[in-house]
Amino acid sequence: MNLRITANRECLKENSLESRLACLADAGPQAISDRIAQLDREWSAGRMTKATIGVLIVAGLALTALSNPWWLVLPAAGGVFLLQYLFGRSSWLGATFREMGFRSGSDIDQERFALRALRGDFKNLPTVHEIESKDDISRLEGEGGIAFDPEESKTDAKDAVKIVIQAARH
Repeated sequence: MNLRITANRECLKENSLESRLACLADAGPQAISDRIAQLDREWSAGRMTKATIGVLIVAGLALTALSNPWWLVLPAAGGVFLLQYLFGRSSWLGATFREMGFRSGSDIDQERFALRALRGDFKNLPTVHEIESKDDISRLEGEGGIAFDPEESKTDAKDAVKIVIQAARH
């Protein structure tokens, strides 16, 4: 177990998404599953922005009720940040959190999608181009799914990562 954690930590030191995904693909399915679990817990810059705005509003109203009406400045600031976040393509607060190291939600989702594709989560799902009739699909499901030829050569991790990243971006 310590070896798995060490491999996962080593992969996270990689700067580019492509090299990080290749490292995780080489580390195996459990390392990929562990990283997906980490991504599920990771807070994005947008989530931090919304949480901060909520805290500003609630804390400002509570402080106003308990002590001084001048604390209404906090909910007002929260409202300004919320409006700017709502109507702008990005927000000042979100940019600040990105500078602090928080990633955007789309960056997190892209990595999660690529890892799930590398793990093989989508290999048995028919695409729009593969669906010909509902009878064919039900027969395929009744026969146990898509056949797998064990003699197929294993795809190189770096080649698989490039394909997955291209698919995740579109």
